[in-house]
Amino acid sequence: MNSLPTFTTLGNGPTVLMLHGIGGGHLAFAPQVETLAEVGYRAVAWDMPGYGRSAPIEPYTFKGLAQACVNLIDALQCDSVVLLGHSMGGMVAQEVVARRPDKVSRLILCGTSAAFGKRTDGASAEAWARQFIGQRTAPLDAGQTMADMAAQLVPQMVGPGSLPEGVRLAEHCMGGVPAATYRRALECLVSFDRQADLAHIRVPTLLVGGEFDRVAAPSVMKRMAAEIPLGRYVEMPGIGHLMNLEAPDEFDRLLLDFLREPPPRPAIDLH
Repeated sequence: MNSLPTFTTLGNGPTVLMLHGIGGGHLAFAPQVETLAEVGYRAVAWDMPGYGRSAPIEPYTFKGLAQACVNLIDALQCDSVVLLGHSMGGMVAQEVVARRPDKVSRLILCGTSAAFGKRTDGASAEAWARQFIGQRTAPLDAGQTMADMAAQLVPQMVGPGSLPEGVRLAEHCMGGVPAATYRRALECLVSFDRQADLAHIRVPTLLVGGEFDRVAAPSVMKRMAAEIPLGRYVEMPGIGHLMNLEAPDEFDRLLLDFLREPPPRPAIDLH
């Protein structure tokens, strides 16, 4: 039996559970934890299995990650949560909604996609996945540390309007990811495909994209929003992939505005 993931929590009220990306950790949501707690929410940011002090899972799959998230929701003793996922965390959030829709009251998806990219040039999906993983792990194979990689990769992920302090925190988070976990997460990442399930998401969903996001392109997120019945897309100008750290004040305003919206009225059955 896998142990419960570790997490940080602050505040009291409705629970907002935040799921970080492949280069993150609970500190990646530090600005949001503080903001949400100040205005009456219980803010929870987990360390995905294998990150921080959370034990890894075996096998390392989206099914297992989603179950770990559901276990955490149950341990928090709340019927449902607002689920916020960034990048790979957004994929875990989609997996949770697909498997346990009763556990999620609202959904925020940031800088993510509904499926790992598919090639249209004739290359097999398996061959492309191998190439993708090989490119991402080549620096580690060459002897670089995760901190070395973070110093190179994070500046490439952000937009021209990014806050320097946020970029430094992002580098700190990625630099602290265990190399073995990063490799396992990459292997997991290429397996993701919940494209067909977007139409079945029945909760209010906010999708947040960055104008300069080269990891999860705005066009991809716009299409996702169009397929989710209660989905809406918002784009942050001047911002890249790490939107909640690049522009935390603007991101928090978008988040709080969404959380304060009244729930949708239930459909009336006329038959």
